[in-house]
Amino acid sequence: MDLSKNKKFVYALKKLTLALIIVAAYSFGWAAGHENLKIDQGFVPRILNKIGNERDVDFSTFWQIWDEVDEKYDGQVDHKKMLNGAISGMVSAVGDPYTYYMTPEEAKEFEDEFSGNISGIGAEVGIKKNQITVIAPLPDSPAEKAGLKPGDAIITIDDNTTTNMTIDEAVSRIRGQEGTDVKLEILRNNESSEVTIKRQTINVKSVYSEIKDNIGILQLRRFSDDTAGLTDTALEDFKSKNVKAIVLDLRNNPGGYLESSVKIAAEFIKKGEDVVIEKHGDKVTATHKAELIGTFTDAKIPIAVLVNEGSASASEIVAGALQDHGRAILIGEQTFGKGSVQELKGYPDNSSLRVTIAHWYTPKGNSITEKGLTPDINVETDETQLPADEDPQLKKALEYLNSKL
Repeated sequence: MDLSKNKKFVYALKKLTLALIIVAAYSFGWAAGHENLKIDQGFVPRILNKIGNERDVDFSTFWQIWDEVDEKYDGQVDHKKMLNGAISGMVSAVGDPYTYYMTPEEAKEFEDEFSGNISGIGAEVGIKKNQITVIAPLPDSPAEKAGLKPGDAIITIDDNTTTNMTIDEAVSRIRGQEGTDVKLEILRNNESSEVTIKRQTINVKSVYSEIKDNIGILQLRRFSDDTAGLTDTALEDFKSKNVKAIVLDLRNNPGGYLESSVKIAAEFIKKGEDVVIEKHGDKVTATHKAELIGTFTDAKIPIAVLVNEGSASASEIVAGALQDHGRAILIGEQTFGKGSVQELKGYPDNSSLRVTIAHWYTPKGNSITEKGLTPDINVETDETQLPADEDPQLKKALEYLNSKL
C-alpha cells in the first residue's frame, strides 16, 4: 500500500486537510514561506508566535518545557522521539480512539497488515465501551487456536494495563518478533483469564467458497486489495454452476478497504443504488453507489448474510446495504458497530495520520456506529460449537434459503 496515494480504506482515505502544526518545528523550509511564522534558527528550528490568533494557541509553553527537558534531563535526549511524542499526544487529545498518529515504523506495520501479511497473533482489535476489545481472531491464527473470541476485552498485555491505551499502542505491544510469546489478560462474561500466545507471521486468504446442495456459500474473512476480484471469480463460478441461492458469511470479518465493500455490495444490488452514506455531523459528504452490473442482482436468487459481533466496518457496510434494499436477510447476532470514517495521510518521513472525518449510515439512514446492525433472524451460537455441520447460524441460513426455493 502506498500511503502517498491516499488509497481509500473502509476508513475512507480521502484528501487530508488537517495540518500538523508541530511538524513544522522540524521543517524550516516549509515555515520560511509563511509570513505569519517567525523562525528561530537555533539547534532546533521552532515556531515562536501564536499560530492563528483565532485558535488562541501559544507555543511558548511548549518550547519552554522542551528546553527544560533538553537542558536539564540527566540522560540521553532523542529529539525525534520527543517530537513523535508531542504529535501523538496532540492527536490523542481529541479523545477518539480511531484518531491517532503513526510513526514511520508503526505506519509500516499498518501497511503490512493490509498487504495480507501480518506478524503477530492474528486478531483484529478495536475499542468497545472504552476498552481494547477483540473484534475477530483470523481463521487458523494463533489467536483463534488460543481461544480468543469476538468481544473479549483485553485487560493487560504482558502485565501492562490497557486502560487509556490507544489501539495503535495495543497492536504494537501485541506484535513482536516471530516465535516470541505475548501474555494477554482477557475479560469474558465478567470472568478474567490469562492466555499466552506465540507470535507468528500470518498469511491471510480473504475469500473461501463452496457449493452445498445448489447453494453457494461465500465466506469473506476481510476486505483486502484482492477481495473484490476473488469474490467476482467465486460468484462467476456459482453462476456457471447454476446455484439457486447464496450464503454470504461475514462473521468475524473486521473490515478493510471501502472500495472492496462497495464493489462486493454491487454484486448483489442494482446499479445506481446506494451502498453507504457518509456524513460529517448532519451533512452528507458522500454517497457511495453501486457502479457495476453485479453477478447476482436478480431477486430470484435469495441471499442470507451471516453476521456476528465480529462483523465490523466494511462487513457492516455490505450487510447493511443488502438488508436495506431487501436483497438479503441477516442471520446471526448484533454486529460490532464500527461506523466511523477515518482518513489516512502519509508524510514525507513515512509517518502517517488517521483521523475520524465522518460516520457511516446505511442506505435508509441508519447509523452503524456503536449499535451496529440487528439481524432479521437472531441465532446465537455457543463458543464451543464447531463452525461446520454444528454451526447453528449456517444451519438456519440453509433452512431459510431452502424454504425459498
